[in-house]
Amino acid sequence: MSVRTGLLACALLALPAAAQPQAFDVVSVKPDKNGDPRQMRMQVLPGRFSATGLPLRVLIGYVYEFPMNPSSRVIGIPDWVNHEMFDIEAKAPEGSFPPGLSAAQVKARMQPLLRRLLADYFKLNMRVETKELPAYLLTVAPGGPKLEPSATAEKDCPVGPMSAETCHQINGGMGRGLHAKAVTMADVAHHIENWTDLPVLDRTGLPGLYAIDTEGWIPMNLPPPPPTNIPAVRPNGDGDMSDPARPTLFVILRRLGLDLKKDKGPVETFTVEHIEKPAGN
Repeated sequence: MSVRTGLLACALLALPAAAQPQAFDVVSVKPDKNGDPRQMRMQVLPGRFSATGLPLRVLIGYVYEFPMNPSSRVIGIPDWVNHEMFDIEAKAPEGSFPPGLSAAQVKARMQPLLRRLLADYFKLNMRVETKELPAYLLTVAPGGPKLEPSATAEKDCPVGPMSAETCHQINGGMGRGLHAKAVTMADVAHHIENWTDLPVLDRTGLPGLYAIDTEGWIPMNLPPPPPTNIPAVRPNGDGDMSDPARPTLFVILRRLGLDLKKDKGPVETFTVEHIEKPAGN
């Protein structure tokens, strides 16, 4: 069992006594007609899930907690899953989300319901296996962590639309840096895996939430330079990825008192054995 899966199981066991719902009792799944990815919205509230213009891969990644970028851990996803967007409204049975749940507890109750939704409406059959594979271990560097504790406690994490203020949410990435208000080290490991050549496992042992703000880094494997006879592409916000003065991800993490070490470890892998486009409902 992975650390993230183990934490989810613990969160479920720690929930207040209440019937664990098996499925949403009201569901609407429709293809998004707008087609503008800038309008994407996903909202997770106690007992209610709402999304507009949501790429299906984003939903599956949220439910199974795997990287959004192409990954060797995720096998068999058809191309349409990456780009087709859907509008989804779903409501859980009354009383299945008692008052006072934290954002993490709401997510822990919501994920099984969304797995059922994916199985019922998209016929998703996902095989999840744990294998001993090459991986990066995120550890504390010599000298200890240099992390800023978050001003937000887990119990105070807001429940609602995802935003820059959302707990466990990291904005940015390779060229833009890491920017977060309240994240765990497991969140950091999960996020940076989008830009590493191997899975990343949290082995820091650091509890709690942290605020993080870094500069961007260069790719682990630089792409070849573009041909000289092709005009330069419009800047995308990442800056010049070939600039030797820019730091690597390893340097960025060391500035936080963290290390990224290549080793082996138990890695969850995800194989899509079957998935279909939904029929109208």
